[in-house]
Amino acid sequence: MEYTKKQSVVGIIVLAAMAIVSFTNLFGANLSSAAIILGVAFFFICQAVERQPMQGSGLDFKAIGEGLKDKKIWIWIILPIVMDAVCVLLSVLFLPEYIEYETLRAGSFVEIEISAKSFLMFLVFALGEEIAWRAFFQNRLSKVLPIIPAVLVTSFLFTLGHYKQGDMTIVLFGLVFTFINSVLYGVIFHKAKNAWISTISHFAANIFEVLLFILIAKVN
Repeated sequence: MEYTKKQSVVGIIVLAAMAIVSFTNLFGANLSSAAIILGVAFFFICQAVERQPMQGSGLDFKAIGEGLKDKKIWIWIILPIVMDAVCVLLSVLFLPEYIEYETLRAGSFVEIEISAKSFLMFLVFALGEEIAWRAFFQNRLSKVLPIIPAVLVTSFLFTLGHYKQGDMTIVLFGLVFTFINSVLYGVIFHKAKNAWISTISHFAANIFEVLLFILIAKVN
């Protein structure tokens, strides 16, 4: 019992650390990657310490096929792509400055180009974020909170990690869609119990947005 309590305390400390790191983004610290590293590291540390099998952990590779057999999950997987299309369409019509802002923000992590290297990096980042924020943070938080507040809190902190200083209208516009997509990834993880499946949606949405940015740049 004492050992379990220690594990719970450590888990709470790590969740708090991830939350604090996300908030530092508001002050220009740009430490969002540290929250991802913490989440990924402690996901695997907890798996090893608690001696839990990968099956049912939220990162069971073998369960991907079974999860994708559910036709309803595909609706949720596609929704972030739809939201990215809406985001880009609205920005083209009413806030064209957002395209440049988001291209520079995302480009500071991964080059916005069609290449195997960029696609691989987007996949790595999507997987890292899904392990950290869904398989670890949301999964742990849902053990002490109902699933709706767990998803909302996780998505709020995930969104803070994507904050970058700039014109507040442009920044808030982007953060609203980041929050919406994060909620969708959280729902996907909750329904599929598998971060690989939420990663598929996350990666596909990111690549779709990148392709739109590249297309818009060529047209202009």
